[in-house]
Order: sequence, then structure tokens, then C-alpha cells
Amino acid sequence: MKTRLLLGVMAALAFPGPVLAQDAGGEAPATEVPSIPAAAWRTVPAENLLVIDTSRGRILVEMAPEIAPNHVERVRRLARDGFYDNQRFHRVIDWFMAQTGDPLSRGADRALWGEGQSAYPDLDAEFTFRRDGAMGFAPVASPMGSVLGFMGSMPVISQPDALMSQTGDGKVHGWATYCPGVAGMARDEDNNSANSQFFIMRQAYPSLDKRYTVWGRAIVGLDVVRALNHGTDPSGAVAEPDVMTRVQVASDIPEAERPTARVLSTTSQTFQDLIAQVRAARGADFSLCDIDIPAEVS
Repeated sequence: MKTRLLLGVMAALAFPGPVLAQDAGGEAPATEVPSIPAAAWRTVPAENLLVIDTSRGRILVEMAPEIAPNHVERVRRLARDGFYDNQRFHRVIDWFMAQTGDPLSRGADRALWGEGQSAYPDLDAEFTFRRDGAMGFAPVASPMGSVLGFMGSMPVISQPDALMSQTGDGKVHGWATYCPGVAGMARDEDNNSANSQFFIMRQAYPSLDKRYTVWGRAIVGLDVVRALNHGTDPSGAVAEPDVMTRVQVASDIPEAERPTARVLSTTSQTFQDLIAQVRAARGADFSLCDIDIPAEVS
């Protein structure tokens, strides 16, 4: 079965996509990250931290089981099986995304790259989720009819909280949006065909929203994702692909060797100060993808 970003590639070829400030000739508007007090940091649970060692360096992905529980559990399971080790980033499109997760990419027959998957059943889509008031959502903007914000490190668009009182379960719809670093599952034409292949965004591409399941976001190593060798034709096939040498769930790594990742808590005043600075710098062009949440690893 060929698992691919079918609709995403069609969209990518149709128009160039959004241009971020750092894309348009250089630098994003200067925003000075406020001094971060110890209480403003949030430690990512080791069970939700995916450690991807590559030929270019390390990527740390914070997984989001509250958004896509079945897809997160699949990624954990495959990592624990050693399934992802030594797989290639077989398809990388500059200004778009880097795709991997095909066991056939270890082989020499390039014609098969992109055709493989795990032996586990395909997954039902988790394009949206139900959000309640206890899920730690931090709003940053409220355009007409929706609210934009973050759940942990994940940029999220949602229906307003005011609608919770009008729904049977006291919840509203939400979905993660495809900012740089966001990790999604590749699939075929069938919405319910995601299996093992996944991609990490090199740039923002919101036209993928609610069409491919989001399961995490790279909080450390976006520079590594962008440094991966990319293809030179529209298919994104890579002549000399980089490799995931090892993929592990952090909780499975011996404690003495385990990385600890901390990110700025989106419920902190420090985060609100950062939002204010970015808003002032971006003006009417402000979007969730302009927010680069500080992170550190030890």
C-alpha cells in the first residue's frame, strides 16, 4: 500500500503556501524572549517524549495523546519495536515537510520507497478532538467564531468555550494546525489509512489542517528537520536521504542517559509577555505559527 501525502502534495504544487517572516528574506521581527523564571518551565513527561536520532542530529518530539491517542500509541509501539531504526527520510520537500516511517526505505530498491508500512492495522483518522475546560488550553487570539491558542507545545484552533454549555458532552471541537515542527501521519486517499509513515513540517502549511492526523510537535531539533537532504523535483524523492538511526520513547531510555526536555508553560505570565511582544512585532500578520515556544534539554 502506498502511504503518502497525496492531498498535501497536490496543494503544495498548486500554490506556494504561506510565507513566514523568516522565509521572506531572512529574519523574523526581533522579539526578545523574556527572562524565564524556574516556575514558568514545564517538563515534558518522558512517556510523551519521542527521541529521534538522525544522521543530522537529534529531534525531540512532544507527543500529544490528548489530541490523537491512537496515533500516539502507534508511534510509541513502533518505536519500542525498533521499527523506525535505520529508516530513511525518503521524501523531503523543501518549504514543506520531511517524511519517513517506511520499512522498505532501508532497502536498495528506490521504486518501493513510500510503499511500505507496519504489520499493524491501519488507524482511523483523528483529525479533530473534543476539548473541555480542563485540558489546559491557553488562548492567544479570538477571531470571529473561533479561538486560537496552545495546548502544551501544540498550536490549536478551536470552537469558543462559550459553546461548551450548548453541547451534550460539555466539550467543543478542536484541531491542531500545521505550523513548523508539527508531526502528522501520512496516509492514502482513504482518511482511515494512516499506519506507520509520518512527516514533520519544515514550514507552516495550514491547508493540511483536519486532513492529516497530528500527533506531536518537534520542540527541539527543528533546525535538524530543515537540514535534512531534500528532493529536487515535485515528488520530493531524495537522492541521498538522511536516516533515523534510532527512535526511542524517552521513558524507555535508562535514566542516566535520558534527555529531559522543558518548554515554556503556555499558562505562565512569561508566555503571555512573549505573545504580546510577537503581536506587536507582527501586527495584522500575527498567527499561531509566529510563536516559537522556548525549550531546553538536559
